Amino acid sequence: MRTLLFDGKGQHCAGFGAQLPYRVTTTFDGGVEVDGDELLGLAAEALSIIHQQMQEARRRASAVAFCAFWHSFLGVDAQGRPTVPIIHLFDTRSSEQVKRLRRLVDADAVHARTGCVLHTSYWPAKLLWLAETHPEQVRSTAAWLSFGEYLFLKLFGKAVNSTSMASGSGIWNQNRNDYDEEMLSILPVDRSQLADVNEMDQAMTELLPEYAARWPAFQHIPWFPALGDGACNNIGSGCITPKRFSLMVGTSGAMRAVAEQAQIEIPKGLWCYRVDRRRFVLGGALSNGGEVFAWMKRTLALPAEDQLEEQIAAMRPGEHGLTVLPLFAGERSTGWRPEARAAITGMGLHTGPVHIVRAALESVALRFRQLYLALREGMGEPEDVVASGGALLRSRVWTQMMADALGRPVLVCCEPEATSRGAALLALERIGAIADIRDLPAKTGEVFQCNPEHRSAYDDLLANQQRLYRKLFEEN
Repeated sequence: MRTLLFDGKGQHCAGFGAQLPYRVTTTFDGGVEVDGDELLGLAAEALSIIHQQMQEARRRASAVAFCAFWHSFLGVDAQGRPTVPIIHLFDTRSSEQVKRLRRLVDADAVHARTGCVLHTSYWPAKLLWLAETHPEQVRSTAAWLSFGEYLFLKLFGKAVNSTSMASGSGIWNQNRNDYDEEMLSILPVDRSQLADVNEMDQAMTELLPEYAARWPAFQHIPWFPALGDGACNNIGSGCITPKRFSLMVGTSGAMRAVAEQAQIEIPKGLWCYRVDRRRFVLGGALSNGGEVFAWMKRTLALPAEDQLEEQIAAMRPGEHGLTVLPLFAGERSTGWRPEARAAITGMGLHTGPVHIVRAALESVALRFRQLYLALREGMGEPEDVVASGGALLRSRVWTQMMADALGRPVLVCCEPEATSRGAALLALERIGAIADIRDLPAKTGEVFQCNPEHRSAYDDLLANQQRLYRKLFEEN
């Protein structure tokens, strides 16, 4: 949970804000949950910290922007108390419900309307799972909310959503900018339990008395409803046209492009959500990005970070002889198999921890290659691929692997807080401080050129990875 400060030129103001970790509860059967009130408390604490810092520095806030993780949701009763914890997008307990949905509806038609495949990441399968496994909690639920809506409910007394957040739910018709009637008809949810479409995207200005007293400098200024973090990352990293693909690796990973147009035909194999009412964002997502590297660091006996980088860099692609499927948190793009799990094959007595790390990082880069090919087919050849995300940019070796695996140059985004910056730019546009987000381009830096000598090695590694994937998940 983070707060940051940006100025009127979209520049991050160092020395302001807070970063507070929160706990995710996981279960052996694929559950991933977050306590809504714990997250609310951390948000309030983080806001209190930056409010005090700004007061001491005599800085005045013009607006509050907000981005949050897409797809997750919680339930609340008529008094606004949680009935269901936040069900995280990585939660895969609704795998059986996905199969049932595929028998109930035309999956391709649903994807063409909602931009979402039938998968455990989205609301429909999770809602069916909750209705079957926690019926009493579902019956006591008056509203289903994203975390951003829950925060607004507690701060302002009214749960306000954005088109951006609604568009990532799996129950939103992207071209109609409204809920999808067919999906609502087969789910245990009613429009009355969802955000009012006519009130979406509206800023709130009047905090409830408790919070107005706590943050007087944040009272009477516009607070904009939460936007999807992926959309904000594209905006903040300057990837705001179909000709510039964003390659982001944080805990998870994604490759995305933004298109500003009235209607869109959603390409097969890609998801499609909204930045806002006039901009679409398309792409593919990996549940396994930086978390793969983090798992390796937690689990294996590895040298210090600088030594690890040197040893990984000294190895040639595929030298380790390993094939890795980095599906620790199941699969989203491109196969969308939530039940898929990680695998490492080819280990022998010579295999060491650094071999496994190198192979794992290559394997994630190869997953991005598949995303790139799908996005290029749907959007055309990009002029740039722009890399962002702390998990990737902390490792020059991994960034080079991305360029080699894609077979094209990768341009580094130099904005230290690209996702939050995107939310700030969209707020600056909304309050009229800038005419358009294009007025404040992102800073970019080094270009990682692909090494043509490594192309055949990555081709072989990809073929091995796809062969293992088919054997484990398609032939059985």
